[in-house]
Amino acid sequence: MPLLEGFFNIFGATKIKNLFWTAWQPLESPCLLEHVILTVELGFFMILLVQLLRKYVNLFSKHTKVPDSATEMVPPTAIKFGFAYKLSLVCTTLLLVVHASLLLLMLNHDTQCTSTLKALTSEIVQVLSSAISLVATCKISKSNAYYPGLLRAWWLCNFILCVITTAIHVHFSVTSKGHINMRECADFIGLIASTSLLVISARGITGIVLLSINGASEPLLGDKTEKYSENRRESPYGKATLLQLINFSWLNPLFAVGYKKPLEQNDIPDVDIKDSAEFLTCSFDESLRQVKQRDGTANPSIYKAIYLFARKKAAINALFAVVNASASYVGPYLITDFVDFLGEKEVFGLKSGYLLSLAFLCAKMVETIAQRQWIFGARQLGLRLRAALISHIYQKGLHLSSRSRQSHTGGEIMNYMSVDVQRITDFVWYVNVIWMLPIQISLAVFILHTNLGLGSLAALAATLAVMALNIPLTKIQKRYQAKIMDAKDNRMKATSEVLKNIRTLKLQAWDSQFSERIEALRKVEYNWLTKSLRQAAFTAFIFWGSPTFISVITFWACMFMGIELTAGRVLSAFATFRMLQDPIFSLPDLLNVIAQGKVSVDRIASFLREEEIQHDVIEYVAKDSTEFDIVIERGRFSWDPESTTPTIDAIELKVKRGMKVAICGSVGSGKSSLLSSLLGEIFKQSGTVKISGTKAYVPQSAWILTGNIRDNITFGKDFNEEMYEKTVEACALKKDFELFSCRDMTEIGERGINMSGGQKQRIQIARAVYQDADIYLFDDPFSAVDAHTGTHLFKECLMGILKEKTIIFVTHQVEFLPAADLILVMQNGRVAQAGKFEDLLKQNIGFEVLVGAHSKALESILVAEKSSRTNLNPIAEEGDSDFNSQTNPQHVRTQHDRVQDNSPERKENDGKLVQDEERETGSIAKEVYWAYLTTVKGGILVPLILLAQSSFQILQIASNYWMAWVCPTSTDAKPIYDMNFILLIYMALSVAGSLCVLLRAMMVLNAGLWTAQALFTKMLHNVLRAPMAFFDSTPTGRILNRASTDQSVLDMEMANKIGWCAFSIIQIIGTIAVMCQVAWQVFVIFIPVTAVCIWYQRYYTPTARELARLAQIQITPILHHFSESLAGAAAIRAFDQEGRFIYTNLLLVDGFSRPWFHNVSAMEWLSFRLNLLSNFVFAFSLVMLVSLPEGIINPSIAGLAVTYGINLNVLQASVIWNICNAENKMISVERILQYTNIPSEAPQVIEDSRPPSNWPETGTICFINLQIRYAEHLPSVLKNITCTFPGRKKVGVVGRTGSGKSTLIQAIFRMVEPREGSIIIDNVDICKIGLHDLRSRLSIIPQDPALFEGTVRGNLDPLQQYSDIEVWEALDKCQLGHLVRAKEEKLDSPVVENGDNWSVGQRQLFCLGRALLKRSSLLVLDEATASVDSATDGVIQNIISQEFKDRTVVTIAHRIHTVIDSDLVLVLSDGRIAEYDEPSKLLERGESFFFKLIKEYSGRSHNFNSLATQHVQSRDQL
Repeated sequence: MPLLEGFFNIFGATKIKNLFWTAWQPLESPCLLEHVILTVELGFFMILLVQLLRKYVNLFSKHTKVPDSATEMVPPTAIKFGFAYKLSLVCTTLLLVVHASLLLLMLNHDTQCTSTLKALTSEIVQVLSSAISLVATCKISKSNAYYPGLLRAWWLCNFILCVITTAIHVHFSVTSKGHINMRECADFIGLIASTSLLVISARGITGIVLLSINGASEPLLGDKTEKYSENRRESPYGKATLLQLINFSWLNPLFAVGYKKPLEQNDIPDVDIKDSAEFLTCSFDESLRQVKQRDGTANPSIYKAIYLFARKKAAINALFAVVNASASYVGPYLITDFVDFLGEKEVFGLKSGYLLSLAFLCAKMVETIAQRQWIFGARQLGLRLRAALISHIYQKGLHLSSRSRQSHTGGEIMNYMSVDVQRITDFVWYVNVIWMLPIQISLAVFILHTNLGLGSLAALAATLAVMALNIPLTKIQKRYQAKIMDAKDNRMKATSEVLKNIRTLKLQAWDSQFSERIEALRKVEYNWLTKSLRQAAFTAFIFWGSPTFISVITFWACMFMGIELTAGRVLSAFATFRMLQDPIFSLPDLLNVIAQGKVSVDRIASFLREEEIQHDVIEYVAKDSTEFDIVIERGRFSWDPESTTPTIDAIELKVKRGMKVAICGSVGSGKSSLLSSLLGEIFKQSGTVKISGTKAYVPQSAWILTGNIRDNITFGKDFNEEMYEKTVEACALKKDFELFSCRDMTEIGERGINMSGGQKQRIQIARAVYQDADIYLFDDPFSAVDAHTGTHLFKECLMGILKEKTIIFVTHQVEFLPAADLILVMQNGRVAQAGKFEDLLKQNIGFEVLVGAHSKALESILVAEKSSRTNLNPIAEEGDSDFNSQTNPQHVRTQHDRVQDNSPERKENDGKLVQDEERETGSIAKEVYWAYLTTVKGGILVPLILLAQSSFQILQIASNYWMAWVCPTSTDAKPIYDMNFILLIYMALSVAGSLCVLLRAMMVLNAGLWTAQALFTKMLHNVLRAPMAFFDSTPTGRILNRASTDQSVLDMEMANKIGWCAFSIIQIIGTIAVMCQVAWQVFVIFIPVTAVCIWYQRYYTPTARELARLAQIQITPILHHFSESLAGAAAIRAFDQEGRFIYTNLLLVDGFSRPWFHNVSAMEWLSFRLNLLSNFVFAFSLVMLVSLPEGIINPSIAGLAVTYGINLNVLQASVIWNICNAENKMISVERILQYTNIPSEAPQVIEDSRPPSNWPETGTICFINLQIRYAEHLPSVLKNITCTFPGRKKVGVVGRTGSGKSTLIQAIFRMVEPREGSIIIDNVDICKIGLHDLRSRLSIIPQDPALFEGTVRGNLDPLQQYSDIEVWEALDKCQLGHLVRAKEEKLDSPVVENGDNWSVGQRQLFCLGRALLKRSSLLVLDEATASVDSATDGVIQNIISQEFKDRTVVTIAHRIHTVIDSDLVLVLSDGRIAEYDEPSKLLERGESFFFKLIKEYSGRSHNFNSLATQHVQSRDQL
């Protein structure tokens, strides 16, 4: 009894004794504990017993059944027991032994309970419960990887009962006997065992591993992860012990590697299996399925799914958060006692002081452990949610319907994946504040009530009033956030579109105008950011001033109520207010994050609810049950499901196995839509579609993946060398491989940017052929290849290697039609005619229009060919002395040989075009910090910000110092001044400090935003002014990642992160100053501890910095892969490759998760150690204060030092946290600065060298020794080109695919600068004038038609230079006028992203319309009519010849008839001039390249007629 009374005296008789002692003093019946134990344990005992019996019954019933073959085939396995399982067996056995021993003790000794029967019954039930739990633990070994939920709940309940039992037994033993008995010792042993079981139940994992006979091990985590875990390494986190999990020492091996050298991705361990993307995706799928079942809806609530997915981990985090919040208030609670002790040391004795110090330290240790665990757990949960959401967004993107895809641009979907998912992750971290808030406020009010009585009610009212102020502020912030996200979406959409079509913008000299558009969208975003951040600054002012407001209200209330304000009470209140400041500060952040999170969740939920392609469109039929591979009956399809007018209608089609079906028709007639109906891409309104066999698809616009050529061809299928060689040969790729730097291992740039159109098309065809499918769907595969290559492809591929396959091909080349078994002529969305070639010609309905146009073109070639025979005197073109009439095949062959001898040049750098993303190593350069700080006004605001924060810190310390100094140390003494005056001075100092905060917040806001805007503008200008080589070698995802994620960091976070580095240092300096003023001896320990902290920080930084950089870099592949997948979703689905692409996405997500998870873990590793050190400093300072003789220090000032010292661990951790966080975020600045220093193109305008206003007047182009290469490490593409294109003449450029035709055109526009030589147009060297002056004076219709999101008018005339009449005139001339007039909006008719709502042919016609509007003196046609039918091609050629009759026209074409009427023809071969002369003269030489091309083209009709005959004969034989 004296011992316990002394214990109460230590902690203040007015508090703990009153609370605890009076609660138990009137306890008449000591059997209350037995009643509680009996009730709880009996309930659990019965439930456990029932569950165990059920398990045995099920087991018995399974044994009575006949085992199936599958069960019998399971290989024998051994079991490896984990540490957790072994420990649980030991602890449950120990509990059983303890309770059995206690039962034996009861039989021989008296019990505390008056009823022996109740005591014995209670103990017997505990013995039985322990035995049942031991049996249950033993029986889970082969059934589950997790402990059953019931068993874990029992262990939790048992722990609570053990704590209560031990406390009460110790209390009664001490009070009645004055010492501890054997029973209490047994209770302590049981408490240790139950504590261990509590920790095991919190983790829940048994750690059991099954070992198969081959020695492979498999964790018991269900079927979800079987495939995934085959290729995984063991995670250090997954096998960490309890102690390692607490102190994060499982990271030590990684730090050891990271300290020695910069970390690489391969150095980072895998994440635990439960943090892997595949496991998490399955878990989230399961959550969605459960919500669907419960709600009975097809569109489950994503909020409910997230709740089910995260609830277990969130509950554990919440438990740690609540413990952390509770432990943090122990210090403020004990301050009054500590001040009282310092005032009367002799009365209490030094022992009491040391015990108080120990209590402070224990509370701090519990707080540290709990805080680190909940923060780590929250980050881990955020990682899991991020992985699950990214995976589902990706899967949704692969299955979006055409209409949904058009309503969500690529930029928007990128934002869902980057920005929105990040905001949801942030919310997961903040959600724990929700549980902590009520605990923190309740404890604060309790402590204030203990010290100030009814004055605490005033504090509560003031706190609630401040919090209530958040409601309108949050509503405003939510609105701002929605506006910011909308503005960001619009900016990212525009940026993505500009980057995708950057080649077109540069060719048309529109890059400056589109840059201004992005800047205008950024300005809208900037305005909303300004409003949002200003409100945040105002909020900061309110909540930094809130402790002043609350304390003044509280102290004045105490004064009016007559409550004495002693120094101890005031300091305790100050400490409490400072602790209360945390929930008050976190509340606006919480509400802000909730607002952002809700907007983001709603956006993602909306996206996940979008319409998908129909999954039941196609009925798959077994091959042996039908002779037809394809059947469409009464087919009615529409791209718009709600439209009453179908896109294609009345489709009846039956295709037997092995048939060749051709589809032809005019532009926009529905040819591609018919193919889409067979792929299931277009909405089926009615009818049936039956497919028998696998499909392969070649889209009209080539879709090429970033990577090497071989991977693009094999496309996920195992490499078979024989099949691969046959495929490459059939697709005419052998010669290209010889020219490529690394043959088929040459890397392809983004979207195949370093390949010609024909090469991309043939790689696509090879991909389809290699798949060895049953049915092949080709959408105009020959449009991008020359006549010779087209012939080869048709003979060797379609009629050769695929001769036994079913093929449906869309084509505009009429010469291929005779070989088809069936020809479908599309017109206005219907099959106008169907039959064989000869039959259709006889019908005389519409087919002959297409054939007639082709025949006319063919006739022009034949006429030219015949007429050339009459002229026997070839004349060399002036200026082409190297390639005159003496040019012969032998000469050309020699040139070709020279090309082949370039092997050393080719092999340089392994032909790698797309280099690895730029990544700095080592510490972030001081120049990066300096550049960020001095971007705005040379950094003049930085010292002003520091001055404002220092002033706030000084004023805050002064206000607290004032209160501690003037308030008496006991209730007997009177204050020095009147209380009103004291509070007035306090309020003045505090308000002045709050105003300093407002000033600082406004300056930080402005400096941060101005800097972000300046860097954005600089990056935008630098990127858009970069040469095409930069875009050729840089995936769009890298640029978008900087413009989206990194720019968001600069906009919203960077200034505050940098600011808080300085602010936290200023705070800790203030705290140390206050502590050292009282006990200078603290410096003795503080200096070495600080040195250790700095060492830890330096040891930590190299690893953490590289982890952060790697995490940033690993985001880009996810976005890039997603972007490519969205672009080729139709092809992916056609090849049934969704599974492979989804799996690749999961691997990429894990590639990001690895550095990110270990980075946040490393931060906790450091924080835990720094917290321990700061706790040590705090404990040392307390011991110093206790040990100093009485009277040396003022107890009030000493109490103030303790008040500040309580937060020392938080402050010290926050300094390092903020420095590390700022450094991690500074990586975003570093990455953006990388893109502000890109080498730029030549100037847009050179004032001293501007061409005349009427330049070019005649359009004469001279090439002098021109050499071009795309990069220094790549081979030359054009070699020694010397020739002249005369002005006002038509020049045709022909050659095999990949011969350098398009490169020559790019050289004219200076898209790629000459390595040597020059190009002179009308006596002006184009390399000496500005790019805008050059490109704006030339016109081009590019090979790849590019349309922008907007309207028809906006696409034809983006710069608004022409009238509507001129626009309509251009539309009519390019054959689009009738289509646009048929639409309601006319010129304002919508064009979606990429022009997806217009056919490829129509997009090409739009580009022609642009050229017609521009009417330059020099027009370049780069395969301009490749995607239109022969009839439309003929009309276009007539328009061009009329509109540009007095202008220079340079035409690249695979259709020879488009260049046969040219004045001159340039034939390129392997980057050199093979021939250059008038067409008639070239045709006179029977061995010339051009003559061969003409012969091939004119002879194809005869060849394909014979092919058709052979094909029919072979089918008849079959």
